[in-house]
Amino acid sequence: MDDLTAIKAAARKAAFARRKAAFDSRPAGAAGRLSEVLAGYRGVPLSGYMPIRTEIDPLPAMAEAAAHGSVGVPVIQGAGLPLRFSRWDPDGLLREGPFGAMVPETDDWMEPEILIVPLVAFDGRGGRLGYGGGFYDRTLQGLRAKRATLAIGFAFDAQEAEALPLEPTDQPLDMVVTESRVLSF
Repeated sequence: MDDLTAIKAAARKAAFARRKAAFDSRPAGAAGRLSEVLAGYRGVPLSGYMPIRTEIDPLPAMAEAAAHGSVGVPVIQGAGLPLRFSRWDPDGLLREGPFGAMVPETDDWMEPEILIVPLVAFDGRGGRLGYGGGFYDRTLQGLRAKRATLAIGFAFDAQEAEALPLEPTDQPLDMVVTESRVLSF
């Protein structure tokens, strides 16, 4: 394990503890700010995510957005590969995907222009610490090579870190939305 790997592992461990505490005491309506932000992008194809473990829940905001345009969720294709996105409907049938996240029962591929990105930690400069698989970094790099793509991190306030150990391949967030505020970078 090199120094950066060890530093990232320690940062993740601390961030997971902060996220769990925030999840355990989460307020009702935590996706309200996210809904407000997405209202400014009605009809633009977007991707959300199906929350797992202690992730903040974007589903209420995704359901509102689905009334106005295409909403997808990520489907892992394999290690080292970018994500693909399958069209999601709030009332659609789901199946278990890799890592326990639910995905639509039948894949209907779409390409989002806005990604609501889950994360372990974020910093005040748009840095994001994910789970370590690089899925969102590869995906954002590919999408941004084709067109402007907005990456919105969605997290609890408590997930903010002073500074994160980042690498050149880490894709920055354009915005972070928490239960109480919106940060733009």
